[in-house]
Amino acid sequence: MRYINNRAHFTIAEIQREFKISRATAIRDINEIQEMGFPLTTELGRGGGYFVMQNQYLPSVRFTPDELRAIFISFIASKNSQLPYLQNRRSITEKLIGIAPQTQQDELIELNRILLFENTNPANPNLLELDDAAPAELNQLISLAMRDKHLRLTYEQSPGWPQLMDVYLLHIFNSNAQWLVEVYDLDTDEFRYLPVEMLRDSAIAEKEMKGSEQEILSKKLLIARNANLVVKLDARGIQRFKRLHPPGIVLSFTGMFQSSGIFNVQLDVTDEEALAYYADWLLFLGKGVAFERIPDELRVILNERLGVPPTL
Repeated sequence: MRYINNRAHFTIAEIQREFKISRATAIRDINEIQEMGFPLTTELGRGGGYFVMQNQYLPSVRFTPDELRAIFISFIASKNSQLPYLQNRRSITEKLIGIAPQTQQDELIELNRILLFENTNPANPNLLELDDAAPAELNQLISLAMRDKHLRLTYEQSPGWPQLMDVYLLHIFNSNAQWLVEVYDLDTDEFRYLPVEMLRDSAIAEKEMKGSEQEILSKKLLIARNANLVVKLDARGIQRFKRLHPPGIVLSFTGMFQSSGIFNVQLDVTDEEALAYYADWLLFLGKGVAFERIPDELRVILNERLGVPPTL
């Protein structure tokens, strides 16, 4: 009911994804909520779904003191991050303090003084604070992707040489302090990672998309299953992974408190430069690395780096 109350419009598919339930269960739950008097209307066809007639059925949201502390700390922890839609950190901080009870406002101000996060200058905590420093195209890209993931991008890898791309957007993420977009290139049938700062004039694609979302996700899953480099990390390896890793690699945690993890990569074994880069990076991760799968070409380079003689 809280989920529905906070939305003017929703669909059965959205309810299924949010609560991980079947379509039949979602319909049954919504019918029960309607019988309780929740003011919903329905509309059939493309763009249809359920509409909330009044958004005042449940009480307005109130934060507990601990919830407000958590929100405030999460925000000040992002001082050195390039975040989308962020225009003025100072005014947002003041508004967060403003919604707190009078007795808690001084406490939040003190939290802002005593909590320091990575890359903050203790002598001047505001010295490295960023304001609206994310790439200009990031806000536009996020806004478009929330409406339609089939996009037309202008990718300018070299100044003055724009390339039009017909893509399906999978994720937008921040890696090593750089915003990247993971896309499936519909023209080349490849998954690619593009720096957002090199994108221009993003727009929703006008032509019909080749294939379906499910087909694209199935291709991605198949690539992950057939990856020729599968690496397990311990806690020390995870800490170094967080400090530096190639774009697009997703670390899945397998132990409690992020004590262990695993990632997979499909390496092009004919690309000598890529193999050399991965060899150096894997050595940087240190002794906390265990290989579940590794291509022979990469193993040879690692042995050379470590001075291990080749086996007969």
